[in-house]
Amino acid sequence: MRKTRIAIVGAGLAATPHALALSELNEEVEVVGIIGRSRERLARFARTYGFPVSESFEAVLDDPGVDAVLVLTPPHTHLELVAQAAAARKHVLLEKPLDISMPRAEGAVEVCREAGVQLGVVFQNRFRPAVERLAALTKSGALGPIAYAGVDLRWWRPQSYYDEPGRGTYARDGGGVLMTQAIHSLDILMWLAGDVSTVVGATATTASHSMEAEDFASAALKFESGAAGQVLATTAAFPGFPERIELIGADGTAVLEGGHLRVFFRDGRVDEFRDPSSSGFGAKPMDFSHTAHRDLLKDFMAAIREDRAPLVTGDDALRVQRLIERITARTRQRQ
Repeated sequence: MRKTRIAIVGAGLAATPHALALSELNEEVEVVGIIGRSRERLARFARTYGFPVSESFEAVLDDPGVDAVLVLTPPHTHLELVAQAAAARKHVLLEKPLDISMPRAEGAVEVCREAGVQLGVVFQNRFRPAVERLAALTKSGALGPIAYAGVDLRWWRPQSYYDEPGRGTYARDGGGVLMTQAIHSLDILMWLAGDVSTVVGATATTASHSMEAEDFASAALKFESGAAGQVLATTAAFPGFPERIELIGADGTAVLEGGHLRVFFRDGRVDEFRDPSSSGFGAKPMDFSHTAHRDLLKDFMAAIREDRAPLVTGDDALRVQRLIERITARTRQRQ
């Protein structure tokens, strides 16, 4: 089997789990180069993982042997990078979110569609074992029709996290806790419960942080299926707690807290599953295993080889971003 040849764009915080994952997948993927703004960071990254440093993004795009690019740069840079890659007929795996606004996010999806290249998005939590187990249970109908689906994410980030230039701003990140942290849980929520018809949301920036965007958000939801829903998300809950996703069905209730899944069936059965992986809910945002990233990358490479859509598509990411925009609409209107 020919190795898929991929270039990495960006060597910041998000690059580490991808680099670890790609190192494990070296029998099926070749990292042809890494591109970034900081020469010092690139050199350190190259020493650590043994990946070559590419001359430029343009050089990567001009190389007919490169199959795909992995874009790990800040959100406000995504559209232009994706558009260049699509024009060069390179498949794209893009770190979430798609971009900082709906028009730019829609543009990223559209340029890939028009060019006929695959666009995958890094919602790696879909590949966590407890989430996969919950998805299989839900999609099999074992819980019965869903009556309620909710997310409760009470994480912690110290002020030093938001002191990095641009972090937590609309111009670079497109928002706060919803776009950067809760977006993963919201993706799982919509993956399992479907699209949302009604949203009543509220957001705030609490006294815990000095930042432009929200560090607290809540919303009441109604899904197109008729199910009720709820979202609570914050990075102001010291010291941080595992996120909770709850699905209440006619035949049972499933509660996923971090990697701990419990299912309570109406007939008295209780199913329990523990996945030891964490999700970086405390002061160390990268305190989690890279195995879900590895499995997401493996699926993306297979999608290229098999000429099919990856498990997480650009359209999936658009659905989640539209929900976030609806939750934050009142806040953005007041700006």
